[in-house]
Amino acid sequence: MPIEVTASLKSIAQQVLDRALKLGATDAEAVAYEGDEFSALVRLGQVETLKESGSRAIGLRVFNGLRSASTSSSDLSSEGLEKLVDGAIALARITSEDPFVGLPDASEFGQLEGELGLYFEDVNDQPAAERIEFARRCEAAAMAYDTRIQNSGGGDFDTATSYKVMVNSRGFLGEKRSSYCGFSAAPIAIDEHGRMQRNYWYSSSRTTRLLESPEEVGIIAAQRTLRRLGARPVKTQRVPVVFSPEIARSIIGNLFEAANGDAIYRHASFLDGMLGERVAGENVTVVDDGTLVFQKPNGHCIGGFGTSAFDGEGLPTRRTVLVEDGILKSYVTNTYTARKLGLRSTGNASRGLAGNPGIGAHNFFLQPGHMTPEELLAEVKTGLYVTETMGFGVNMVTGDYSQGAAGLWIENGELTFPVEEITIAGNLKEMYKNISAMANDLVFRSASAAPTIRVEGMTIAGS
Repeated sequence: MPIEVTASLKSIAQQVLDRALKLGATDAEAVAYEGDEFSALVRLGQVETLKESGSRAIGLRVFNGLRSASTSSSDLSSEGLEKLVDGAIALARITSEDPFVGLPDASEFGQLEGELGLYFEDVNDQPAAERIEFARRCEAAAMAYDTRIQNSGGGDFDTATSYKVMVNSRGFLGEKRSSYCGFSAAPIAIDEHGRMQRNYWYSSSRTTRLLESPEEVGIIAAQRTLRRLGARPVKTQRVPVVFSPEIARSIIGNLFEAANGDAIYRHASFLDGMLGERVAGENVTVVDDGTLVFQKPNGHCIGGFGTSAFDGEGLPTRRTVLVEDGILKSYVTNTYTARKLGLRSTGNASRGLAGNPGIGAHNFFLQPGHMTPEELLAEVKTGLYVTETMGFGVNMVTGDYSQGAAGLWIENGELTFPVEEITIAGNLKEMYKNISAMANDLVFRSASAAPTIRVEGMTIAGS
């Protein structure tokens, strides 16, 4: 019987699943997706690019005993869907057996109940002209802030909404709808010698009602750009390094990669074999939380950027403490890597439409401290405040860390002059243990977040 393509996305996914089982799959899982995206870039007040798109697609994973295969397609015609299923079934017959493959046990499936605040219709309702005007106002505020700002990388505005349905042969059916909107500005400043510097700032949310003022964002972007004018290198030395929240986020993000179950079972991580051991200072607690919902003063709730009712395999998301008071408490796994390690999945399966599930973070963050960023800086006699890193200088096997950097020099607790053309180096195993302080400025501008942190005794290679 042909697949009815005029049906809902949920019905199409179920029909694809049923056809796979009818053709001999011992288990199967279908994921269907549809989404809309909008993007506008305004440069020097004029619309430079304008994009709007929609997409629908489906992915299928089938099992033939201990063999598995997956296919995906954006062709949702009856013939295209039948070809999708037939191809997956044929591939599963010829792949190698793997004793660890398979869907989770039926008892493990589930999803969070209640309002998670993941979708807001106002993202779709906002007219395109209003979105463009947000980008234009943000760029204009940055350009008007100082006469040294004479050029711009532009102001942009982006929105995205999506709907995903997952169904499998062990009785799981899950749906999730989400929304996103955000805008930014990237001004370019020039000093008296003709040297240029560039920086940016942005605002993002699941709803337009919680976006910050375009003028405020533009002014912050201008201030961040201007403070880089006159940047110069410093001498090679070993000093405390303070990482701004944007950069601290990536430093802590490396810990998630090191605790990734896939890297652990391959023995390709410096955290291999470290469960229950000290991997950071006693003041360090790192959490991945897929259940995070923020309560707003108006009584509404809004989910974090990484919040979801279920993970990429249909397991309920949860709060996982990776590091507690400096002790490694958990790796992060999906079903496959958990089986490899003799553990249980932490609900961190992530997947697109094609291929097997990977491992992804939900809302991943370093718990903040109690001092203000200014109080944290005040304790530094001489050091570096990092606002930008460049390159890919992190070895997850050894923990060696070396990246190009730019920022501001600290003297007697004060930010003094801008710094560039330097490299900061250390080892993540020591850096995590040498986090001597973290500030109270934790703000979620994406699915991962960290406050300002201070790491003692890092090497700066400069002039």
